[in-house]
Amino acid sequence: MKVTKAVIPAAGLGTRVLPATKAMPKEMLTIVDKPAIQYIVEEAVNSGITDILIITNRGKGIMEDHFDRAPELEVRLQQTGKTDVYDEIVSISRLANIFFIRQKETKGLGHAVSCARSFVGNEPFAVLYGDDVIIGDDPACGQLIRAYEKYGKAAVGIKAVPEDAIYKYSSLKVEHLTDNLYNCTDMIEKPKSKEQVLSLFSILGRCVLTPDIFDILEHTAPGAGGEIQLTDAMKTLAQTVGITGVDYTGKRYDMGDKLGTLQATVEIALRNPKLGEPFKEYLKELVKTF
Repeated sequence: MKVTKAVIPAAGLGTRVLPATKAMPKEMLTIVDKPAIQYIVEEAVNSGITDILIITNRGKGIMEDHFDRAPELEVRLQQTGKTDVYDEIVSISRLANIFFIRQKETKGLGHAVSCARSFVGNEPFAVLYGDDVIIGDDPACGQLIRAYEKYGKAAVGIKAVPEDAIYKYSSLKVEHLTDNLYNCTDMIEKPKSKEQVLSLFSILGRCVLTPDIFDILEHTAPGAGGEIQLTDAMKTLAQTVGITGVDYTGKRYDMGDKLGTLQATVEIALRNPKLGEPFKEYLKELVKTF
């Protein structure tokens, strides 16, 4: 079955980037001229997704406004002859069929995904983490969808992380299949010791899941941090039917981290066709003074 639906969990509190996120969701932090959430939605759309559910909580209505029409602004842009900007603003509301639901209790990523059950129905679906912006010529979500279509199993986006950092992430047991594809047969969320580390591969930012994940989540007990972990539910899939790991191409930026947001802004600005060259020259002169 073709993957046309995506879920974006965006209900986190953004505590690692306070005070910027005290009144503004981290998903709305700007990278050059677009909020992070728009980059994620555009990736999904460029991967063939037509219907997107964004899971939010209190205080995140600004995201709904961003993907809605803005009549007063649009009229002003037309009156002042700014047709290019007008077209760009209107196109945001036409990216996809975008829906919103609130996660009324922050019980973890697994609980957030379970809130999407009625939206997903009996179809495979993509999950794009709201913290992670991934920039590349080939959309990461699309790479996972192709892996799902090839093997007929759930797929997860994986990357090797430094040995001293694996304890903050998940750790996967993998066997190489071909090229950048792996068969994942086990995983653990935030291993507590070196003995629990299965490999340095971790799930980072993206997955494509089959609808049976919802029944598994329903019976998944709270795990690390006292929350319902999506990794714990995916572990059941990995141990029973296996999951395809995709070491995706593209650069991942952690928008829940202050350094990650700075890296995203600088590197994406340098790639900008209009801003790239003058910004590069500015940085060259700037570093001479430090």
